[in-house]
Amino acid sequence: MTRSVHSSTYGALKKKLLVLREEAGLSQRGLAARLGVPHSWVAKVESGERRLDVVEFIEFAQACGVNPSKAFDELTVNLPLPPKGRARKGAR
Repeated sequence: MTRSVHSSTYGALKKKLLVLREEAGLSQRGLAARLGVPHSWVAKVESGERRLDVVEFIEFAQACGVNPSKAFDELTVNLPLPPKGRARKGAR
């Protein structure tokens, strides 16, 4: 499992977040106001400078007026699969 914000799978998440915001007709500042965070937080999330946890994903989607479960399902359907590799030591 890769944790890099530079991976293709995380790139798909960043793209989905941007699409959610744009389809809601929100600027980064507008979304930030709904979330009660600085606009730089939204910019950092969308650029991958800051990782997003699952609770934040839910709040982000809801602030865009989207059902988080539906947004997650749409993301995972199109998610690029990570390359298969050897299991890490200790992984089962």
